Amino acid sequence: MRFIRGLFLALISGFVMLSGGAGYARAETVAIAQEYGISYLPLTIIRAQDLLAKAGKAEGIDITTNWLTFTGGAPMNEALISGNLDIASGGVAPMLVLWDRTRGNMDVKALAALGSMPLFLNTSDADVKTIKDFKDSDRIALPAVKVSIQAIILEMAAAQAFGDANYNKLNGLTVSMSHPDGMSSLMNGTAGITAHFTSAPFQYEELANPKIHKVLDSYQVVGGPHTFNVVWASKKFVDGNPKVVKAFMIALQQAMAFIHEHPTEAAKIYIADEKSKSSIESIVNMIKDPQNVWTTKPQRIMEFAKFMQKTGLIKHVPADTADVFFQTSK
Repeated sequence: MRFIRGLFLALISGFVMLSGGAGYARAETVAIAQEYGISYLPLTIIRAQDLLAKAGKAEGIDITTNWLTFTGGAPMNEALISGNLDIASGGVAPMLVLWDRTRGNMDVKALAALGSMPLFLNTSDADVKTIKDFKDSDRIALPAVKVSIQAIILEMAAAQAFGDANYNKLNGLTVSMSHPDGMSSLMNGTAGITAHFTSAPFQYEELANPKIHKVLDSYQVVGGPHTFNVVWASKKFVDGNPKVVKAFMIALQQAMAFIHEHPTEAAKIYIADEKSKSSIESIVNMIKDPQNVWTTKPQRIMEFAKFMQKTGLIKHVPADTADVFFQTSK
C-alpha cells in the first residue's frame, strides 16, 4: 500500500508539473546563436550573467539555454529553418533574406536590434584610396559573399561609385571568411587577402597597424547611423513560447542597461568570453564610442530592404520597419 500510495503521489506531482500548476516552474530549452565581435556584447552579457534564466524564473519557467556560435548569418538561417535553432543573430541582410523567403509559412521576423555601429572596409594596399582603386588581383574578405550585411553595403557603395547597373562590380573580389580569419589574413598578408570588410573590434585592431588604412565607412554609404545586427526567430517559436520571448526581451534590456552603466565590467566580460588580447581600455573605448549605439531600436532598415529588392536578393519590400519586427520589439 505504501508503494502504491507513493506511486500515486508521484504521478499526481508529475501531472501538476507538466500542467504548470501553482508552485512549479515549467522547463524550457532554447537554442540561441551569435557570431564573433563586440556587436554581440548584449548576448554575451546575457550568457555570462545568466540573465535569461533569471528573467525566466520571474515568469514562472526554468529556461536552459544552448548557446551556439556561427561564422555568419547564412548558416544560422539554415539552422533556424531545420529546427536546430530558435533565436538567430546577425546582420540585417540575412534577417531580411529569411523574412522574405518565409512569408506565409515560417514567417520569420526580428525580435529586436542589437545596436547601431559603423562597419569599416580596411586595406593593406597603400594605393587603394577608394573602392574605385581595387584591382582584379585584390581579394576582399567579408563574412559571407553576396548575403552578409558587409556584402550588401559593398554593393551599395559600388552602385554609388560605378552606377546602379554595376552594383556587383566588386563581387568577384570578395571571399567568405569569419571576422577573426579575415583579420589574420589581412594583417599577415596570407590567402591573397588585401582588404577586409568587418566590424568592431576587428576593424579597430586592424587600423592600429600603420600598414592598414580605412577605405570605406558604412555610415557614409547608408546615409547615417544604421542597425548592424538584429536577433530573429520564427512566428511558431514566438507564438508558442510567449514567456520565453518575454524573458529574452527583459534579459536583453537588462544587458543593454548593464553595458551603458558598467562599460568597464562589460569590457572585462567580453575579453574573458572571446579570450581577446585587446586591452580593457581599448574595448571600453569601443563601447563608449558615440558611433556605437547600444539599443534595441532599429535604424535605417528600409534602406537595406529597398536596395536588396532592387538587386533581386529579396522579392518583397516591407511596408515599413515594423513589418519585419515582432511586436515584442516595442
